[in-house]
Amino acid sequence: MSLQSEQFTGNITSPSLHDQYYKSALVVIPCLNEEQTVGRVIKNIPKNIPGISSIQVLVIDDGSSDETVNRARAAGAEVISHTTNLGLGITFREAVSVALTRGIDVLIHIDGDGQFDPTDIPTLVAPIVKSSAHMATASRFINPELVPKMPLIKYWGNRGLALTVRLLTGKSFHDVSCGFRAFSREAMLRMTLFGRFTYTQETFLDLVVKQLAIIEVPVRVKGTREHGTSRMTSSITRYAVQTLQIMIRAFIAYHPLRFFVAVSFLFLATGLGFLGFLGIHYIETQAFSPHIWAGFVGGSFTLLGVSTLITGFLGDTLLRVLMNQENILYYLKSAAVRQKSSRGEQTHGSVIGNTKDR
Repeated sequence: MSLQSEQFTGNITSPSLHDQYYKSALVVIPCLNEEQTVGRVIKNIPKNIPGISSIQVLVIDDGSSDETVNRARAAGAEVISHTTNLGLGITFREAVSVALTRGIDVLIHIDGDGQFDPTDIPTLVAPIVKSSAHMATASRFINPELVPKMPLIKYWGNRGLALTVRLLTGKSFHDVSCGFRAFSREAMLRMTLFGRFTYTQETFLDLVVKQLAIIEVPVRVKGTREHGTSRMTSSITRYAVQTLQIMIRAFIAYHPLRFFVAVSFLFLATGLGFLGFLGIHYIETQAFSPHIWAGFVGGSFTLLGVSTLITGFLGDTLLRVLMNQENILYYLKSAAVRQKSSRGEQTHGSVIGNTKDR
């Protein structure tokens, strides 16, 4: 089943996506030195969301050195605190793990820096609640009227990353870097992420491969932080390099044959070009000299091309093994979550006003 919408891409393939019932939600706020804004973000989270029966709020403090933890507690959120900074990718995987352990139906991920408006949460989660998508992500660029003011380098950097994801997935997205997102339980069970620095672009590559439905939801977002410097974009060069590394690794992991065939073609084309040059020279002069070097160069590149092609086939075989293992893990996790839900072990009810440390 494929939904037709300019703001939607992907296929709905899982029967569980169509289950209609009131869902539990976990709002996760990753923070690093957000003492001036985290309290307001927590307090502005809606107490009632259509289609949601219970709301839990969790702040994951990733090694803050200011009053972020105390401000989060005072605002009524549960807090998990890291002694050192582990990275946004790791904190996101921790959020998914917590949500699945508790049998949560919808995970909502929103930054604690105040750039996103928590009152937009009902709009963001609506596609998840209505079973229209597995992941709903806030989009700053899909609606031209809502494009925020931001430095040009940041604007074009975001557009460049969106183009890169489009080239890698074959799907069109407008904003792949926004940190305001909602995920269904199915998406959480299916996701396999490895990046430490960030998770934002990698989720697109991962979920598209698994044919899960992704929808972009236009919202109004502040183009710059109110206070401090973003830990993600404080160095544009570092951010670009780290992000591209994560995306390329993910692409190779899920498309090894396509990647290595392309590289193999370049090697083979180069090698055959040199060998062809040497062959033409031999036909004309009946001698390899003085271009015998072209034979060695051409032979080396040709050998590299064949070796790279073999690597691609081996990678494709390993991918089949990986996908089989992921399917087994998916069914095991699904069974565990269903069992937890049937035993009534979910923690329903808002934890706003209730604090907890781990």
